[in-house]
Amino acid sequence: MPVSDPSARPVPLPGRRAHAVDRAFLGMERRHPDVRWDAGGVAYLSGSPPSLADLRAHVGFRLGGLPLLTSRADGGARRPRWLPDPDFAVGRHVHEVVANGPAGWDAALHTALAAPFAPGTYWGIWLVHGHVSDEYAVCYRFHHACQDGSAAALTFRAILGEGEPSARPVPKKGRLTGLPRRVGTAVGLTTVFLAGSLPVRGHRSAAAAVVPTGERRLWRGRVPADALRRIAAAHGGSAHDVHLAALAGALSAWSARSGVPLPRVRALLPVDARRPNEEQTWGNRCFALPLELPVRLPAQGPTRTAPERGNGSRDGDSPLRRLEHVMGTTRRLRGEVWRQAIQDLVRYMPDRPTEWYLRRMLSPRVTDVMATSMPIADKGSLGDSRVTGVALLPLLVPGHLFGVGLSFFGEWAETSFVADRALPHGELLPELWEQAVGELEGEVEASSAPV
Repeated sequence: MPVSDPSARPVPLPGRRAHAVDRAFLGMERRHPDVRWDAGGVAYLSGSPPSLADLRAHVGFRLGGLPLLTSRADGGARRPRWLPDPDFAVGRHVHEVVANGPAGWDAALHTALAAPFAPGTYWGIWLVHGHVSDEYAVCYRFHHACQDGSAAALTFRAILGEGEPSARPVPKKGRLTGLPRRVGTAVGLTTVFLAGSLPVRGHRSAAAAVVPTGERRLWRGRVPADALRRIAAAHGGSAHDVHLAALAGALSAWSARSGVPLPRVRALLPVDARRPNEEQTWGNRCFALPLELPVRLPAQGPTRTAPERGNGSRDGDSPLRRLEHVMGTTRRLRGEVWRQAIQDLVRYMPDRPTEWYLRRMLSPRVTDVMATSMPIADKGSLGDSRVTGVALLPLLVPGHLFGVGLSFFGEWAETSFVADRALPHGELLPELWEQAVGELEGEVEASSAPV
């Protein structure tokens, strides 16, 4: 029986090859080290905050179900892989920010939003407390090279929730007999998306008039989730359609108050393209789609036909006309054919076209706002504390007006706006969004009332 050599080194694990979208973000980080490529979320909890040591112990225990969070990128710029990090330590990832009494809450939260990651790490958790005795927050931020929103939502559920699956739409398993049609659809969509990535001649982002300070601010709003669903059901759309239409209405009102002209606003929408059996906890499987927000719709002339649904208003700023405009673009995205084609593009597109496309889409010459949405969980907890609300922290791209995230948690639809402190009257955006949802709800009720 052969005796093994005790001095022989074990064969290293092959790890997981970084996806093309992962490599694109890693490449953009190398080219633009001064840009922050992080996103994340904040969970607000009621109850006494844990100690930092207890939170670290809790996170360390939950990481057993999230093994890829203990990975690092290795293999160089050309062939990076996610490999187990032999130097991983929970203490380098989980931190604490203590507010100096009630007046210090905003400063403490913004410290957590701005704190750099520890060297060599791709994510971090900050426990924020000290403003009152029975409330605190947990801020989770990650580098976009290692996670997208769907992966981060599952991380939230694993650490603060009960691990229930995300309510994300996925295409059915493809059949080989449909392969030629799928290839044709993917090629056609590629042409459409590439056309959408072309800069608009003469377009100058509204954010160009704002001199950034480098300090981020977070503003939140919320409405009952059923309000968005009722409006969507009345018009055959989705709750996300209603959110985008309300966002357009809020931007129109914000432009009037702030004095920032918005002749055109194009939002960048991340779309989850994972296959049904694909790992959700790590990496990027998203595709970025541009959508022009109907901030300024032309008024309908006397010869135009009134919309099939809604109140038939001829006002260019009618809330229902905005919703119809959004739905006209997103309707195909909800269909199985387009979702399958987007999935195929994300799965098979080579590295260089992927990075080129993402760079174009993130450019303020092409898009103005990052707009993401995510179902988070029905409930969440940390020990005896209950999660009372969640705010997404979308990627804030230099040159964009802001990033906006819509999260569904429990009975609430919560919107969060992340922008540079220099954005004029940015604090008004959540309230204006809530008002725009209310206007849509009012028009739906009026259109369905008996005559």
